[in-house]
Amino acid sequence: MDTGAAILVLVLSATPGFEARYAIPLAINTLGFTAVEAFALGLVGNLIPVVALLVLLEPVSDYLSCHVPFFNRFFTWLFDRTRRHSERFERWGALALIPFVAVPLPVTGAWTACAAAFVFGIRFRYALPTIFAGMVIAALATTLGVTTLQALIPLLGGMT
Repeated sequence: MDTGAAILVLVLSATPGFEARYAIPLAINTLGFTAVEAFALGLVGNLIPVVALLVLLEPVSDYLSCHVPFFNRFFTWLFDRTRRHSERFERWGALALIPFVAVPLPVTGAWTACAAAFVFGIRFRYALPTIFAGMVIAALATTLGVTTLQALIPLLGGMT
């Protein structure tokens, strides 16, 4: 395994918006990693910022709210607005984070789930395992999708 390429996959998996759902296909199709290697690197890279975000979002927002009036107004507005529309999170709690992360659509994923956990007051001990479960589902779906397409393309190409 090429160390530089592995680090690239880890970093891209940790990047918001890119995450494992785009790093895994890159690792398999472009960088030559096996499906298992790509899955593992994508998952680990995606997990690193989740732990940091879940630990740091609240203290950083508290600090900013106390010391910068703009952030105090912003977080007050954010919490008031978001918590009014929290039916899904009130009904399902932390479990609502699993499909939110698992479905590979734009603006869903681990970074956004961390923000949702913060805004809806879901504690670390509940948020981390549910976000991780969603990440595993998304990474597995992505890996299986890529490997299935790799297997089908030669078969489809031979049919013409």
